[in-house]
Amino acid sequence: MKKGIVLLAAAALLLAGCGSSAASASAPAPAESAAESIKETQSETVSTETSAAEQTEADTSAAAEAPAGTNPEGSSDTLVLYFSRTGEQYVVGVIDKGNTAIVAEMIAEETGADLFEVLPADDHYPTTYNELTDVARQEQNDNARPAYSGELPDLGGYSTIFIGAPVWWGDWPMIMYTVFENNDFSGKTLIPFSTHEGSGLAGFDRKLEDACPGAEVGKGLAVKGSDAQNEQEKVRESVGSWLAEHGF
Repeated sequence: MKKGIVLLAAAALLLAGCGSSAASASAPAPAESAAESIKETQSETVSTETSAAEQTEADTSAAAEAPAGTNPEGSSDTLVLYFSRTGEQYVVGVIDKGNTAIVAEMIAEETGADLFEVLPADDHYPTTYNELTDVARQEQNDNARPAYSGELPDLGGYSTIFIGAPVWWGDWPMIMYTVFENNDFSGKTLIPFSTHEGSGLAGFDRKLEDACPGAEVGKGLAVKGSDAQNEQEKVRESVGSWLAEHGF
């Protein structure tokens, strides 16, 4: 009897051992499972990076193929174009930021517009007030067209252009007529603004209509240079109200 019990126990142990081996054989080794998981993660990462690279390449290609005369997606369709002077100015004395530049920057801040400053190619303008007025008078008498530096931005991408300058002898500075005549403003809405010490807008709007046929000229704004320097909150309020009239 004892011998039979021993044989039965041995058989049971043998079966138990076989069952354990079968289960172990059917389950993947932990090391292999971890390796496969890493491979899958790496594959997903490479796929994501490849997709991002492909999207960047597509975006770059689309930007390169954008039609000429259009601004990149998200940029402004409004431009502030201005001429300004520093140095000695009437009433306010010597300034390091031009009166018109101050107003131009306010307009750009309120509208999100791009800014472009008209700079002389050969800056022959004196920094002292009396000498500057003499040069401005002579240019007007000569109906001069002083050259400006560089080129304007491609105007094809802009629908509205604010144009500003100081009033020189009751008119636009002659360099601005060079700008008007060398560029095509037809089909644009042009909105003039001036800085002055008593001349107001000085007919900037009417003269702009004559100089830029085919453009629509909107209501202008005149700001005293002394206010631009010393009463900027007051000027900012005036600029804001004026822009609101134009839908900005």
